[in-house]
This record gives sequence, C-alpha cells and structure tokens, in this order.
Amino acid sequence: MKSGGILVVEDEMIVAMGIKLKLEEMGYTVCGIVADGQTAINMASHLKPDLILMDIVLKGNIDGIEAAKVIKQKLAPHFIFLTGISDKAILQRVHELKPVGTIMKPFDDSHLRNMIEAALSENQSSSEALDFSDSCVLSG
Repeated sequence: MKSGGILVVEDEMIVAMGIKLKLEEMGYTVCGIVADGQTAINMASHLKPDLILMDIVLKGNIDGIEAAKVIKQKLAPHFIFLTGISDKAILQRVHELKPVGTIMKPFDDSHLRNMIEAALSENQSSSEALDFSDSCVLSG
C-alpha cells in the first residue's frame, strides 16, 4: 500500500464514497470522510492527514476554503480542491491557499492520481513533512 493518509471532505455522501473507493483501488489509505467544514477542522486536527481532498461547497456555515484556512494554520497537510464551481472569484480564493491543485468535477482518475502523487512526493521530500507512522489509519 502506498503511504499517505487522505481525508476526504465532501458533502455528497455518494460522491464521497465513490472517491474513497477510487483512492483505495489506487492503493491509498482513506482515514475519514466528512461532510462539513467544522467536522473537517476537528478531524484534521485529530487525524493529521498527509493530504486533504476538499470540496468547496460543504454543509454547514463553513465552506471548504474557510475550513482549509483554519486547518492550514494548525497543520501542514497538502490540499487538493475538488469542485464543480467555475466562478473566478471563488477560484481566486482557493488559489490564495496554494493547494497542490484544483480538480473540476467530474474528474479523471488519472488526473487525481497524478495530483496525489505530486502532493505525497512533496511530503516525503520536505523536511517539514509529517511522519507517516503518525498519520491516518484506514477506517471504514
């Protein structure tokens, strides 16, 4: 199995489960799935994932961009944003967070895999990388 605990933040459970299955088929560990920004913040603090796949539009009062800002202040995971939104102002807010990338839904599996590989290889080569032995464990 490839290293890298991944937290999936997606408000549509069917989509989230599809992403989880794709990631597991690719050999990645999915440490959790959450549907709202506040839970994403709490779970990220608890699980300390290496990578967060973050939808922009989430349930609750905190969107994916705001949740990512809070998480980034506390931790150093990489982010890949998944979205169906093409609004330039919103995408500019995403860009300011310096994610590994933004993937438009529906996305191509190979594009997702390439971005994940880029994010996780950055983690491994960085002196500030999280220790993978302390990262997420597979949860159901």
